This record gives sequence, structure tokens and C-alpha cells, in this order.
Amino acid sequence: MKILLVSVNTLKTPYPVYPLGLDYVAGALDAGCAVKIVDLNDLDFPSGLEAILRDFSPDFVGVSIRNIDNTDAISSCDFLAEYKSLLRQIRENSPAPIILGGSGFTIFPREIMQALDADYGIVGEGERLPLLLRALANNADVNLLPGIVTKKTEPIICEPWRDQIRRHFDRETSPVEFYLASGGMLNLQTKRGCPFHCSYCTYPHIEGSRMRFFPPDKIAGEARKLEQAGAKYIFITDSAFNASYEHSRAVAQAFIKAGVSIPWGGFFAPTLPPPRYFQELADAGLSHVEFGTEALTDIMLKNLGKPFVVNNVYEAHAQALQAGLNIAHYFLLGGPGEDRQTLLETLDNAEKLEKSVFFFFCGIRIYPHTALYDTALLEGRIAAGQNLLSPVFYRSPHITEKEIEKMVKERAAGRFNWLVGAGENKTARLLPRLYKRGFCGPLWERLIS
Repeated sequence: MKILLVSVNTLKTPYPVYPLGLDYVAGALDAGCAVKIVDLNDLDFPSGLEAILRDFSPDFVGVSIRNIDNTDAISSCDFLAEYKSLLRQIRENSPAPIILGGSGFTIFPREIMQALDADYGIVGEGERLPLLLRALANNADVNLLPGIVTKKTEPIICEPWRDQIRRHFDRETSPVEFYLASGGMLNLQTKRGCPFHCSYCTYPHIEGSRMRFFPPDKIAGEARKLEQAGAKYIFITDSAFNASYEHSRAVAQAFIKAGVSIPWGGFFAPTLPPPRYFQELADAGLSHVEFGTEALTDIMLKNLGKPFVVNNVYEAHAQALQAGLNIAHYFLLGGPGEDRQTLLETLDNAEKLEKSVFFFFCGIRIYPHTALYDTALLEGRIAAGQNLLSPVFYRSPHITEKEIEKMVKERAAGRFNWLVGAGENKTARLLPRLYKRGFCGPLWERLIS
């Protein structure tokens, strides 16, 4: 059986992201399957895809949808038209059934199945693909399989994958070259599941709320494989690497033991860290800390369901700074209860965080299966059953989007390290030139004055 796996994400700001999920899907497939991974980031589309479909002649085509839109309220755009064009191209060049999956699909499975007219879908983790293929081979009813979706599936059940999780990575067959030439970043995952209850976040729905840890020695072994394949930087894709301080410290120690010598970074929650935590990670090669801070007022942190308070942010920042790390903070403005006073407090408190890059997002994308969705529904900002596939953003009734944007832009004026959104204009000018000169990693630290 021949399986073609297609990564459709071509979003390159603030930097391109390696399609890690397809490595895990490939690793779950039976040994008798011939697997080919195609990354649209590194393909001449549509002619390149046409040639692959013709030459490989797959029995099934899996399409991984990571992003629905760019999640930016100021310059909002969705990618549905591009996905429709892709599926049309596949249909015109192959009779193979199309199977959708990925984190974006998992959030909107019914809507995307209808919009793209696909044959099957997988919600949650893609390791369920072999179950679907075996059921189809045996003419079994796929609607009885949890996580498998057709246009008729009711209800759609998303639950964590609890069987073996195995990554397949081979430089000869994995789409690494584009990423090695564009900052040298490859990705790693140390666990799945998120125990936090942030009001806007889809991670607990996609991966579950219980953490499932990968063995630290195996994680370090994967990191060494990425380094040997040419990676110059590793980005850890966990929702929050430090959601378990115990496990993340064990991973750092395993990196040292395995001799991982390239720098790495990831997302962190600015919860109160144990003493010397960031120094221990820095000793193991950590170079970049991206904090999901979202606000710097205790009122808004509570409203957003964050597991920390402002003083915790200061302590985490200070410890990371003392360890010599590059630091970024991400903010989500305009959530429930936001007004001019809370926004002013966040901006004033950001001034106290030295040597950091700030990414400010004005408005919060509303996704199903989140507390923010329930709040928006209760307040009448969305209607029950409303199709949210086209981006809809929550905005506080106490302050307008234009007021938020104006206040942030006025404070950010003249500062390269204060970016509104992902900083497309600044990063689009800066990063490609630096990558061509051999620099590696996310490079947002070069915006710090």
C-alpha cells in the first residue's frame, strides 16, 4: 500500500515550521506501507505535486492541516481557498481517497470536511491512520472507530492516542532541506497533553489535558539524530515545555548525557520556577525562552485562566535573564474584562522586563471547545452553531480594537523589540537575509536593542 502524506502549511512568519506531525504518522504506519512525505514549503506547486501524484501513484493521500488562519486580528486571513485549490489538484491527478488530519482540522472537522469535500478525516493524533486503513481494507464500518470522521459521523469524538507513539525521521526521506537552509531549525516533542486551562487554548482538546511523557533518553536520542542530520537549532513544540518541571529537567540532563551540542528553545509558561531551573536548562543548551505571558495584570491573567500571576512572570523572567537566555513574551490583548486601565497596566509592566522581545496580538481568535467560546456565546458575540471557520475574534466590550492597536503602537513606536502581531514586516525583511548569511534559529533576539 502506498501512502502520500502532504503538509500544506506554507506560513513562514515569524519563521517556517518543520511538519513534525507527519513524522509521527509515518512512524505509526505498518512496515508494509510505502510512505512518501511532501512538504508544500519545499515544492513547486502545482506542477511538482502533479508529478509526484503521477509517479508515486498513491493508494491514499493524507493531507495535514496545521493552520486555519494566521490568528492575527489586525491582518486576518484564512487559508481555506488555498486548501480547496490543493484538493482540487489532487482530485484531478489521482483517484486516491483523501484523508484529512492535523491540529487545524481537529478544531473544525465537520466544517472542513464539508468545505473541502474530503473522503475521511482523523481528529486528534494522526497515529489513528493505520486503524482507518485496516478498516477500509476489511470493509468495516469506519464510523465505529473513535477519531475517524466521515461526512456522516455523529458525534465526532476526539480523544488522546494512548498506544505506542513512534517518530520516523530519516534525512533521506524527511523534508528537511528547506528548513536546514532557512534557519537550520528542526522540531522535537517531549510530551503531549496540557494540564493548564487557558481560556482561549485548543491544546487540551487536541492532545488531552493529561500529560503523556516521552522518555528523556529517547528524546535526547532524537535530538542527536536531528543534529546529525544537519540541524543547527532545535525547537521544542510542547504547548509549554515547563508544564512539568521534573520532566523538563530530566530532558535537559539527558541532553547533556547524550552530548547534544546545538542550541534549542521552546514555549514556556511563566509560572514560578524552582531555583536555578533556567540555569540548568541553559547548561544543557537552552538559548531561547518564549513565554506565553498574555497579560501583565492579575485581573486579566485570571480572566484568561492563566496558571500564574504577575509576580511569577517577573521571577521567571529574572531567572531566565540571569541564565543568559534570549527572552520573548507573547501577549493576547482585548480578552474578557480588558479595558484601558488593564491594557495600560500591561504595557507599563512590560517596561519592567529588561532585554526582551514583545509580541502583541490585538484580539483573541475564538475556537470551539474553549472557555472563551463559552464566554463569547454567553455574551452574544457569537451564535450557537455559528461557523467559525472564517476567523472570528473576541474583543472586550470595554475597549475597541482601534483603541488597543493605537495604544500598543504608540508605546511600541521606535522600538524594534515591540512588535504588533508576529511582526511580519520586520521579520520578513530581516530573517531571509540573515539566514542566507548563515545565521540560525528564530533570530528574534536580534531585535533587542
